[in-house]
Amino acid sequence: MPSLYKVNTPRNPQAKFHVKKNDEVVVLSGAQQGKRGKVLEVLRTRHRVIIEGVNFIKKATRKSQEQPEGGIIQREGALHISKVMLASAYDARKGATKETVEAKPAKKAAPKGKK
Repeated sequence: MPSLYKVNTPRNPQAKFHVKKNDEVVVLSGAQQGKRGKVLEVLRTRHRVIIEGVNFIKKATRKSQEQPEGGIIQREGALHISKVMLASAYDARKGATKETVEAKPAKKAAPKGKK
């Protein structure tokens, strides 16, 4: 029997995104702004990406064979996909703005006269 309400289900889980695994991206906004890294995983249903070396979180782990002591580990957290941009596109955009700023001469202020 289907539920009456759709809670936290995406509208289009197979949406096409502008980044994919192994792409180099730049974070555009938030506390991690300006950081670069390689995309480790794209979480399609949640519209998020995990980027290598960006947005570290601390996670408590139970004892296991891999972690006999358990404890707190540090790993990459997910960022929303709208906060990242391909590094090549970012560099091209930054290069274009630098060229336009350098090419335009600064406007001189008009002398103030009496009214």
